[in-house]
Amino acid sequence: MKLHTKIILGMVLGIVWAVASSYWGGSQFTQDWIAPFGTIFINALKLIAIPLVLFSLIDGVGQLGDPKALGRIGGKALGLYIGTTLIAILIGLMLGNVVRPGTFVSEDQIVENRLGFETWLQSEGKASPDGQWLSEDPAYAGRMPAMEATSDDLGDKIASARAESNRGPLAFLVDIVPSNIFLAFNNSLMLQVIFFGLFFGIAVVMLPKTQTETLRAFMSQSAQIFIKMVEIVMLGAPFFVFALMASTLTQLAGDDPSRFGDLLSSFGIYMLTVVAGLLLMALVVYPTLVWWFIRKKGYSWVRTFRFLHQNIRPAQLLAFSTSSSAATLPVTMDCVHDDLKVNEEISQFTLPIGATVNMDGTSLYQAVAVLFLAQLHGLDLSLAQEMTIIVTAVFASIGAAAIPSAGLIMLIMVLDAVGLNPAWIAIIFPVDRILDMCRTVINVTGDASVAVAVSESEGQWGG
Repeated sequence: MKLHTKIILGMVLGIVWAVASSYWGGSQFTQDWIAPFGTIFINALKLIAIPLVLFSLIDGVGQLGDPKALGRIGGKALGLYIGTTLIAILIGLMLGNVVRPGTFVSEDQIVENRLGFETWLQSEGKASPDGQWLSEDPAYAGRMPAMEATSDDLGDKIASARAESNRGPLAFLVDIVPSNIFLAFNNSLMLQVIFFGLFFGIAVVMLPKTQTETLRAFMSQSAQIFIKMVEIVMLGAPFFVFALMASTLTQLAGDDPSRFGDLLSSFGIYMLTVVAGLLLMALVVYPTLVWWFIRKKGYSWVRTFRFLHQNIRPAQLLAFSTSSSAATLPVTMDCVHDDLKVNEEISQFTLPIGATVNMDGTSLYQAVAVLFLAQLHGLDLSLAQEMTIIVTAVFASIGAAAIPSAGLIMLIMVLDAVGLNPAWIAIIFPVDRILDMCRTVINVTGDASVAVAVSESEGQWGG
């Protein structure tokens, strides 16, 4: 049985376990005795990810041997990453405006939500985004609800997001350069690790080879050791994936199986809209991107589609289970190099950057989520506001950490930028983890697709 088949089996059994345990009151047992194995799995992958990125980057730069080639490859990768992010946001806005998922509730509920929003606007001393006040309509006079208190946890997230957005346009450049590389390792600051690896690798290239032969061999051998560690950890992947799925779904439902139905009835259209957009990215945009670059080698679009998705299936399934691009990175690198036949020089450089700055799934989700929340409160965003969503979502996705639910934090920044209440993220909390699993698959697929495209553009693709 192939590894990806075993992982699928583990996922199915995890879902079955979660549903069954919700009927016999086994949610606490699942959290106490099964969930820890999923946490161990993610920790093990993250343990490998940082040193693997460091040694692979240094080794990859050393193999390139030309700083100009490094800049050219980096420019292509970043250009494609930003391009696919823009496409993802536009797809999200298109679906959000066409489907209008926030209108699939009762009119009374939308009116109540809008009046609550106006209460918040007045408390903040802000004008209505659309210039209209529903509370001034005689039909709704006296129906202004009391403003709900924001929880401490949500308040902290909002404060952090606002502090981040107020740091200035070049704050991300400051964050790239570490003052202490060991703190970067300790805090899993991937961008800083990448910067150090590139800086170190360029310095190695600029020295005579006779002075760096031993170091180059050490970096290459170290990278191979960490890849072997990934293979060892993946031997237990089916069981660990079972534990992750069981714990995630049990957290959603607890001991009440009816919660599954409640979530679907309340958020079904919203979830389907997000998933439809993600499927468009996975099934149309990425295969088309890869086909455009490799078509001269006789690949049809259908053959490209099969080639791409069959060869990165283990990484996609792992991304779905862990909801973390960083935790999936070691497996992504293995699939892209061994199965997609991308030269190590390219994959070792583009994939770590992609896991950090390429968040297509997150960007698409943010676009749909903002429109959903606005529609849920009786608001139609203007063209200027939707343009603001595009700009803010691009920068937010680049800054999003490659960890579970980081997109929610970035969503606060997008909501704030268009004048909406950041506390609305509490509305979509219940289903965020499920959508986080889906959008992480898209992030990983985008990383792999760009790696193939860049490799072929450099004449180094082995397919």
